[in-house]
Amino acid sequence: MRLTLLILGSFFSALASADIYKCTDANGKTGYRSSPCETEQGNVKLNIKTGTSTPTDGTNNLADLAQKEQQAALEKQKLEEEQLQKKQANINKDAMIESAKNQFLIKNNPDKFSPYAIPPYDPEKLPDWVKPYQTRLADIEQLRRQGAEKALASGQCTRVESVELDSKSTKDALLFVINCSSGKSFYFKEQELPK
Repeated sequence: MRLTLLILGSFFSALASADIYKCTDANGKTGYRSSPCETEQGNVKLNIKTGTSTPTDGTNNLADLAQKEQQAALEKQKLEEEQLQKKQANINKDAMIESAKNQFLIKNNPDKFSPYAIPPYDPEKLPDWVKPYQTRLADIEQLRRQGAEKALASGQCTRVESVELDSKSTKDALLFVINCSSGKSFYFKEQELPK
């Protein structure tokens, strides 16, 4: 009897120290083995002593999965920020080109434009009423020039003193105010100006 108990005790202690793996195949069939499962099967290591289980393939490990998802989200956010910065840099570059055209026009027509008729909007220091339209800065600079030219073409404006985006602008319709040396002011919506 003692011998039987000794043999059974040895057997159970050997079982308790041995690694046991729970394998689940693609069809959902579960089996138990003493060696790790095939790579395409779910692989869970069972601890007989504590009654716990540990996934041994990274795909079932929730902590690893959460960390990978968080890392992917951070990389996506970083990429979106870089793309947004690149897009804004291109907008600012295009706005500078349009501003240079405005200054060229003013310099070559001093009798039709005051020196500060169309001061460039600095992308870093935009007036509060221009900030909501920052993504359209190049369009704004072009439309300011076209508004000035339209006012001059009317015959009621001999010299343009200032051209600004009006604070009553909306996303659907930018509004420009052109002040002339004669005291006359013109208001043009962007739809009234050629692009």
